[in-house]
Amino acid sequence: MPRTTIHLHDTADGLRPAVEAGFARIRSEFDLPDRFPAIAQEEAERAAASPTAPDEDQTGLPLVTIDPPGSMDLDQALCIERRGTGYRVWYAIADVAAFVRPGGAIDAEARVRAETVYMADGRVPLHPPVLSEGAASLLPGQARPAALWRLDLGSDGEIEAVDLRRALVRSRERLDYETVQTAVDTGRAEGTIALLAEVGPLRLERERARGGLSLPTPEQQVVPDGDGGYRVEFRTNLPSEAWNAQISLLTGMAAARMMLDAGVGVLRVLPEAGPKDVGKVRRVAAALGVPWPDGTSYAEVVHGLDPKIPGHAAFLHESTVLLRGAAYLAFDGSAAPAQVLHAALGAPYAHVTAPLRRLVDRFGTEVCLAVAAGRPVPEQVAAALPGLPEEMATGGRRAGAVERACVDLVEAAVLHPRIGEVFEAVVVDVTDGKPGGQVQVTEPAVIARCDGDRLPLGERVPVRLTRADPATREVRFTAA
Repeated sequence: MPRTTIHLHDTADGLRPAVEAGFARIRSEFDLPDRFPAIAQEEAERAAASPTAPDEDQTGLPLVTIDPPGSMDLDQALCIERRGTGYRVWYAIADVAAFVRPGGAIDAEARVRAETVYMADGRVPLHPPVLSEGAASLLPGQARPAALWRLDLGSDGEIEAVDLRRALVRSRERLDYETVQTAVDTGRAEGTIALLAEVGPLRLERERARGGLSLPTPEQQVVPDGDGGYRVEFRTNLPSEAWNAQISLLTGMAAARMMLDAGVGVLRVLPEAGPKDVGKVRRVAAALGVPWPDGTSYAEVVHGLDPKIPGHAAFLHESTVLLRGAAYLAFDGSAAPAQVLHAALGAPYAHVTAPLRRLVDRFGTEVCLAVAAGRPVPEQVAAALPGLPEEMATGGRRAGAVERACVDLVEAAVLHPRIGEVFEAVVVDVTDGKPGGQVQVTEPAVIARCDGDRLPLGERVPVRLTRADPATREVRFTAA
């Protein structure tokens, strides 16, 4: 399921005081820790000063990182080269295991947190920042231990060979998505960035060919309106973000294949939707006028949609029922896993590319390093695998709920002065036989409950704001 996130820009200082109390309530409500235990912090500081250093030196690779502006927890660094008619992708992943001792205080705290929780006013990190934003992060100009993937691709973007080993690396530059996109659009891209603009689209083509999909769902964000106020708006991802994501997905699929061949690991799985759900979504498509020819898959339908079109936006919102049920699956060779596919990707997949922010990636990487080297999986890693699915499920639910609460809070705060106003909205969700539904307001960018009988799914309707309460984080409209 794609997540809705919300960003408070650094210049939105006028909005922060209005919602500060709300963020504090969210932290308390979800029992988010405000600091690391002293023993974990001390262990992190010692590890930062003396990490386990790899034998191989690959600091000569011209790696770059591509992340949102201001990011400090940099998990991945990238280098792409031509290889005959194909490509060689070098993908360095922060080697968290070089700093975190299994069974130690950092490890114990990470097992409870499971993943970094992002809020509009900051983050609750998985690891102490001295590691996640310092010694373990692939910051530019700094030699760092990494798990270095080498992925050789053919001219069509398909994997032809994979290698993985520990190595010392050094990122040359920290880039953001807009910088990358501008370089490509203006013809100034060269080296890795120019080749990313070739490999990314190739991988997107391969995704479509195997029945995978990337939903074109926009993010919500808070931005200044230029008159001393603020607005919530939708932001569509840049092509460079999709290209970069494809490199991460490529690596995750290579990791999954490595694990399956070895009979040990932890996969991210998503079952295919059942006939009942597919039938429901087909009926929604027909009601909204979204073409779905016989013999065409859901993924093929989605690839042709534009979320700016009201009917398409409603269909995308309704059809996410087909992408529910993602989970982690650990296996150790005692029995072949029955379900290995991630239906949204059309392939087996494992999380290994974000170990600074997600617990499972550290263990997945350790499995793959052992397999690549022809060694048994370390005993402490193998022992941890069975517990990871539940730990990640608990952490994922918490992170998702916190992010949704932050969105609800900021929506309510931005809309509070406008109670009674009428807005134009698109009906994106209704329940058969029940009044009301959900509407998506374009300006400001809000999705909220709307009261009213027989709301027309996928159509534009005027709605009146009846409630916007930052204390309860509730926003509610009624058909005008």
